[in-house]
Amino acid sequence: MGWKITTFIVLVAVVTGLFLSGVLKTPPEPLKFQDNYWGRGAKPSSKPKDHDNIHEISVNVPNATLVDLKNRLKNVRLFDSALENVEFQYGFRLDYMKDLVTYWKDKYDWRKQEAYLNTFPHYKTNIEGIDLHFIHVKPKLKQGQTAKPLMIVHGWPGSVFEFYKMIPMLVDPTSHGGSEDDVFEVIAPSIPGYGFSEMPHKKDFDQIAAAQMFLKLMERLGFERFYVQGGDWGAIITRIMALLKPSVITGLHNNMIISDTGNPVSVVRTMVGSVFPSVVGVKPEEYDRVYPYGKKIMQLLQETGYMHIQATKPDTVGFALNDSPVGLAAYILEKFSTWTNPANRDLADGGLEKYYTKDELLTSVMIYWTTGTITSSMRFYKEAFAGKALETRGMQVTVPTGMAAFPHELGHVPEAWCAPFYTNLVHYTLMSDGGHFAAFEKPALLAADIRTFVKKVESLHTSN
Repeated sequence: MGWKITTFIVLVAVVTGLFLSGVLKTPPEPLKFQDNYWGRGAKPSSKPKDHDNIHEISVNVPNATLVDLKNRLKNVRLFDSALENVEFQYGFRLDYMKDLVTYWKDKYDWRKQEAYLNTFPHYKTNIEGIDLHFIHVKPKLKQGQTAKPLMIVHGWPGSVFEFYKMIPMLVDPTSHGGSEDDVFEVIAPSIPGYGFSEMPHKKDFDQIAAAQMFLKLMERLGFERFYVQGGDWGAIITRIMALLKPSVITGLHNNMIISDTGNPVSVVRTMVGSVFPSVVGVKPEEYDRVYPYGKKIMQLLQETGYMHIQATKPDTVGFALNDSPVGLAAYILEKFSTWTNPANRDLADGGLEKYYTKDELLTSVMIYWTTGTITSSMRFYKEAFAGKALETRGMQVTVPTGMAAFPHELGHVPEAWCAPFYTNLVHYTLMSDGGHFAAFEKPALLAADIRTFVKKVESLHTSN
């Protein structure tokens, strides 16, 4: 026990300076709505009469785009050979890519997938100068039944397609293990520059700007109060929505926990927890998700090389990915492999078909390919690091909050560590299985956790 006490004293001494510098920092200013315009050219002096119209659309890719894709797949130039005894440890595996390209070229049916995409209603409306795409699914309500409005927001390299298996579980709960009180009306927007939403034509479009736009969308749709849910960028965007306008957010649910883990207090806590986990609130069942910390950091470094590229020179790599469907597939699907479960690096197919079908994987890629939005989606990283969006991680969310912590997420924030950033945390679940793309991989688990969280919030409202 003596060595533990000595280690504790040394750790505290080492980080005291960091702690003092952290607590003396000026806190970030509260978020306010900005007068944004992301369209081409100068901002118009007045808005057109129909600027707030909402148009129903359908996904319909021109035949010429599909012909061009097939030609590119036929003429793909792959590197000559793979390393021996290597699966996905070096990235996307050559033999599996050959198999995937053959399937993509000869068997994959985009028109079939397009029809599936159109099973949900798609809409566009112009906000702040660009056309925002969203899916809006309304439940069939019985007499006396009401639905809870819920916005769900995707991340990178995802799209609204991630939610297709989960949406029916939310709008028709009685067919998927829920009760009549669990019914939701779901709104799922595409982040501008992703998939079917128009890309911003000016720099500085970050997660704060997206949050403001989504709040305007919900206001335009007539919702005075609503729930929000998200993972990846969607977690940051929905969190910022709750910071920007907490009065309209009934509850916030995230499947990726956002906190300022780099501040001195968090550093002290993490280091102390490696020796005395119970002192800093790390439960025994959470310990392996946080420690050994050095190993966790190395795993994170292995998975975040893309972030440095996209946060600095996204347009450079964008030329390559926008020109090559095979390159785009490798870049995106490698993330679906290791972010779903890091153990997938050791599997010949990257574990991809253990969790998803080839059609699901290729449709995820096709949404970026057919819309030409991979470059604009990657710019979201540069804007995040260049602006103030990441500063919001240290701000306190006051609305009722729920967290679903999946075991294979890129990082883990224990429940006890959420308190400084979420003052009204009413729900926290250590999920039994699943990774970063929770809605896509484990839709039933995520839908059930959302329902449980909302029931808690509704009960709080009833008691109040």
